[in-house]
Amino acid sequence: MAALVAGAGIGWAGATVLTPAKDVLESTSFTHVEVVPGEVGSSINLNTVAEWTPVPIGTNQASGTVTTVEVTAGDEVTHGSVLYTVNLRPVVIGQGAVPGFRPLARGTDGADTQQMQGLLAALGFFKGTPDGKFGAATDAAVRAWQKSLGIPRDGVVQPGDIVFVPSLPTRVALDTEVIHRGASLAGGEAVVRGLSVEPAFTVPVSDNQSAMMPNGTRVEIVTDAGTWEAFVVDRVTDPASGTVVKLADVDGASICGDDCASLPVTGQTLLRSRIVTVETVQGLVVPSAALLSSAGGAVSVVDEAGQSHPVTVVTSARGMSVIEGVAAGVRVRVPASEG
Repeated sequence: MAALVAGAGIGWAGATVLTPAKDVLESTSFTHVEVVPGEVGSSINLNTVAEWTPVPIGTNQASGTVTTVEVTAGDEVTHGSVLYTVNLRPVVIGQGAVPGFRPLARGTDGADTQQMQGLLAALGFFKGTPDGKFGAATDAAVRAWQKSLGIPRDGVVQPGDIVFVPSLPTRVALDTEVIHRGASLAGGEAVVRGLSVEPAFTVPVSDNQSAMMPNGTRVEIVTDAGTWEAFVVDRVTDPASGTVVKLADVDGASICGDDCASLPVTGQTLLRSRIVTVETVQGLVVPSAALLSSAGGAVSVVDEAGQSHPVTVVTSARGMSVIEGVAAGVRVRVPASEG
């Protein structure tokens, strides 16, 4: 009897070892879906933050009462643009590295005079070459300029008449806490702030969202002026405020271009944005669950007749894949639980 039991055990073991394992394709229930034309892509919707960072570029030297303010934040100004008036006398902007510090009149030579000559030349009043020498030609140009401003033609440029800034044209914002109608000025106030070509564009993100947005990810920023395109170029993590992704144009151009002026220059502006985590690709589409991978990395699909078709996966997102290597209309297997 023991021999029979032993023999039976050996026979069971042999059957177990020698019987081929069932093919997973034969042991799984399937549904079938048709390979159809379509598109696959993925994106997430987040807010982009646009924020200007004005920097001081010019100092007021006029004293008295601000009687009018002639520019608003974000205005582009150039040689001779009137910024504001003090005691009804215009304060204009000019280009130069030396701030106004003394009255300029015939005989006052130097770099400040040369800057002033450059301003008058840009406005068409001075015909010579700016050389820093205040002579008869400069005197005549100053008087003609003063006439155009409606101020006394005395040939003397007061220190407060011109706010010199590093370069022109430029976009500016006045310090509205200092420059407003009725404000009293003593001279020496840093009131003119320059704006960069465009604001900084950032996207506050969670760690998971940051992982979905490697450098080079394309971002579509939706505004009333249209849709702007930007790309992820960097990210900064602060323990207090979290992670922000920095955006820029791929070739160094401005993200907002000629529409930058539509963005408020104070505070933060939130802009609706579409972060393209997987670029949209058109082609023949199947559920990603229909794809079978071999040990060697080859990918295939199986039709309803059981025939395998090698395919190339072009892209995948959200459970769908664009493939090449099989014709439209073929019905392929998908595990029933995935169908």
